[in-house]
Amino acid sequence: MSTRSTKQGSKKASGKNQRAQSKQSRNEPEVSVATEPDLPENVWRIGVIAIFLIAAVLRLYNLNLVPLHHDEGVNGNFLVRLVREGAYNYDPANYHGPTLYYFSAIIPWITKLFFGNAARDDYGLTTFTIRLVPVVFGLATIGLIFLLRRRLGSIAALAAGLMLAASPGAVYLSRYFIHETLFVFFTLGIVVAAVRFYDERNPAYLVPGAASAALLFATKETAMISAGVLLIALVLTWAYMWLLRAAGISPTPKRNREANSLSAIIDEMGGAPRLYTNLGLALIVFVALYVLFYTSFFTNTKGFSDSLQTFAIWAKTGSEAHKHPPATYFVWLLSQESPLLFIGALGAAITVLRAKNSFALFCALWSFGLIAAYSLIAYKTPWLMLNFIVPLAMTAGYAIQAIYEVVRDLTGTALVSWSLPGMLLVAALGVAGYQTIDLNFINYDNDKEYYVYVYAHSTRSLLALVNEVDRIAKENSGNSTGITIVSPDYWPLPWYFRNYIRVGYYGRFAATSEPLIIANANEKDEVETNYGQYYQQVNGPSPGGTFQLRPGVDLILYQRRRQ
Repeated sequence: MSTRSTKQGSKKASGKNQRAQSKQSRNEPEVSVATEPDLPENVWRIGVIAIFLIAAVLRLYNLNLVPLHHDEGVNGNFLVRLVREGAYNYDPANYHGPTLYYFSAIIPWITKLFFGNAARDDYGLTTFTIRLVPVVFGLATIGLIFLLRRRLGSIAALAAGLMLAASPGAVYLSRYFIHETLFVFFTLGIVVAAVRFYDERNPAYLVPGAASAALLFATKETAMISAGVLLIALVLTWAYMWLLRAAGISPTPKRNREANSLSAIIDEMGGAPRLYTNLGLALIVFVALYVLFYTSFFTNTKGFSDSLQTFAIWAKTGSEAHKHPPATYFVWLLSQESPLLFIGALGAAITVLRAKNSFALFCALWSFGLIAAYSLIAYKTPWLMLNFIVPLAMTAGYAIQAIYEVVRDLTGTALVSWSLPGMLLVAALGVAGYQTIDLNFINYDNDKEYYVYVYAHSTRSLLALVNEVDRIAKENSGNSTGITIVSPDYWPLPWYFRNYIRVGYYGRFAATSEPLIIANANEKDEVETNYGQYYQQVNGPSPGGTFQLRPGVDLILYQRRRQ
């Protein structure tokens, strides 16, 4: 062996030893890591599996039950065009980002690849398959919480995952074909990647973090709000912990200055070349994903510039539509997420007063910071609450663990230690479980004020209309049966009639000779005056033989009389 190679080997070995010594000499990171209580590994695994099963059953059971909302119908229409025609162009004024459509297109594309166009339409483009996408992301969000076990603690992570699994809103919106479930997954993905990067001093986590950030911005324009709140929460957490140490309230970690210098930290990360390489890769991944999605994989070059214009457009939109008072989100949370709100508030107070787990403090600032930010904006919709339900669940989970630890330290008895937090968790799950079943499987279209997530939602009467159309079509020309829709309100009917090849959406009274006419109840006199001798009304389940599309919008179905 040459002298040169011997020196190089010694240098590499020396570098490894320095990194090992550096890791040994440095104390815990500035953001404290939770100590894991007496929870055997097999108990943890059983708990994780049980929570996933509960979450999966609640989200997958009878996924076709709830009729599509207006917005789901619009999203479904974009998806159908993307799948069948390969066409999608981002519109900065409407419909949010493209990720939902491209992820949802995977199933029908794969179905077509193996079984052809007919199978794609019959089995790949269904209500179940499109809603399966938010279900998967909803379950994956719970999985990300479990990855934060070391930061929150075992009990906190399990409690947070369980409360999110049973949350009425989290379940309802995971069964909803809209962007929000993807959005919160990517937001939490950034947090998990950042925590792993900091804790493990591993720059490889910069890449998945950048991917999550790119996909977050490619999902909804409100990414700016989430990014801003995350940054503010991080700064406030650091500042608060620093002030406590400076005031002597919280002990100052004994750090080896040399081991915690910038050069030592870079050395722990594998050296400057590795760090800079991963930084470069992260930047490339962010730009590549952002550009790919917004340009529709380079088929719409205008999409990139449009994605930048959307912030100005939505800043104006946010002050014009869906206006509600500032306290609306607290009222809504009290109505259908009270366990999360109360225990989350308790957890936030504990993190501030106890100042023992700075990541839990960060989660508290993140959740209540989002509530404050969205409360300041006049535009308010219930599905936006999912953004703060996720960090609220983690803050509430930490409250359960903190109570357990306090009782354990006072009594020293395991059974007694579990009593108070156990009763609190059972009570919370009892309330949430009842509300979840009631909302998702019984009153899913009830527009009473109590059911805040049922927001201008389609009623089950809509599915009766769809079934009548399908029945009549089978007696005529199948999916070639012509349908004339003159009602100005008709979404999400384009989704349900996606396989009919002769459907006209006029939005106003129009001349027709098609076998079926769908009109608004307000147009009844006009339709019967002009077509009464040629068409007869098909009675629906609502008063006057109508089919209620949603509260305040009633439709009437007419069938052409047989000659």
